[in-house]
Amino acid sequence: MKSRMMSVCGAGLLMAQGAGAYDLPVVNLGLTSFLDGGLPAGPGWYLQEYFQNYSADKLRDKDGKALALPKQDLDYQVAVTQLSYLSTLRLGNGSLGLNAVLPVVTRMRVDDGLNNAALRGQSGVGDLLIGPFIQFDPVMGPDGPKFVHRIELQVNLPTGEYDDRHAVNPGNNAWSFDPYWAATYWFTPKWTASIRAHYLYNGKNDDPALSLGAVDSIQAGQALHANFATEYAVTEHLRLGLNGYWLKQITDTQIDGHDVAGRREKVWAIGPGGMYSFSANDHVFVNAYFEQDVQNRPDGSRVQVRYVHHF
Repeated sequence: MKSRMMSVCGAGLLMAQGAGAYDLPVVNLGLTSFLDGGLPAGPGWYLQEYFQNYSADKLRDKDGKALALPKQDLDYQVAVTQLSYLSTLRLGNGSLGLNAVLPVVTRMRVDDGLNNAALRGQSGVGDLLIGPFIQFDPVMGPDGPKFVHRIELQVNLPTGEYDDRHAVNPGNNAWSFDPYWAATYWFTPKWTASIRAHYLYNGKNDDPALSLGAVDSIQAGQALHANFATEYAVTEHLRLGLNGYWLKQITDTQIDGHDVAGRREKVWAIGPGGMYSFSANDHVFVNAYFEQDVQNRPDGSRVQVRYVHHF
């Protein structure tokens, strides 16, 4: 799906005084994990609810060093609602579907040690994500599925709350195109590995943060990002494993149409996770992530609970 969810505070976070750049929008960093290549119960409607806490005590610059602020505390909670429909309409060996995702930042706290003179943030409704997708039929083996995958053409719409006086906003004030390919492979009936790989292209923000000074527009650079996970079914209902994510900005951000060096973002994270299936229609995921090798982003950790229901 940001959470796209969710490096919510990484989205559009612009540091004052030229100290650093946090330009990329909110994307799906770790929201999805185990068995990501296929929907668990076939055609129909799905409701997914995500609850995530992110905490960082360091804001990193282009060299991975902490910014020169008295304090660098960033903490938020976000709730994300995702509604998915997998139809019976066919295209080749796949079924067509549609995703809609809406995040809400329920709590936002930033502390720069300067009475928020450099950092200000607000909670509220984030940007709407819409994505048509094709879910391909699974490749079956003698003991069950061996491989399943999906392609989605995800578009992020600038519908969320945004204020150019704030460094941290729920909305990004710019559209983006973030298609992905997701796949799951079964090594054995109990052991799988999954990946979701995105390419991100960002539109232009014509109302950039006031901290940038007298500029008319900013356009974040292009980026690649991915989620990855592996897990093992320790019981009929419980799966345990490892999950992670990776992001790298591959082109420079543009300000007033000109490339600006030193603003590219990078991060990866890994941590433990679990999945409990109450039935074929109800599943709960718990995932934790600890970030590494951070550049031009907050450096922290996130914990997430996700519930999936098939109607």
